[in-house]
Amino acid sequence: MQSLEQIKDRINSAHPGWQAEIVPNASPANQASLLLCPRQAVEIARFLRDDPELRFDYASNVTGVDWLKPGFLEAIYHLYSMALGHGPLIIRLRTGNRTDNVILPSLTPVWRSCELQEREIFDLFGIQFEGHPDLRRILMWDEYVDHPMRKDYVPADSGEAKP
Repeated sequence: MQSLEQIKDRINSAHPGWQAEIVPNASPANQASLLLCPRQAVEIARFLRDDPELRFDYASNVTGVDWLKPGFLEAIYHLYSMALGHGPLIIRLRTGNRTDNVILPSLTPVWRSCELQEREIFDLFGIQFEGHPDLRRILMWDEYVDHPMRKDYVPADSGEAKP
């Protein structure tokens, strides 16, 4: 597999206006990732899937993260190439904030395996995935107004939290 720097350069050379930034990871796993600009994320995702040298054809995992102190939410995708046998490539999409700017593009049109996982992130973190084919709650009931995986979540009294 190409290095993260090479993949970033490949993205930037394919279309000079695209923005991808390497995000280091100081944890023991030491897996850096690419932060994509949400406006270009679908096009970059298609490029990562369709480029003959990359062919990231499978999104194995999509998860949400609440960064309470910086004040934004992220959707993180783990990509693999089943065709070429490499991965993971980790890409991130970041919301503008945690309150009224929580819209990200859905990558389900690129990788169908994202569909249920993006729904779970919507349900538990509140990220609105624009272009998702079926964005509705998957774990909580429809009338539930909160997002239980947010770091500032306060559980309701047991009598209040009934569907």
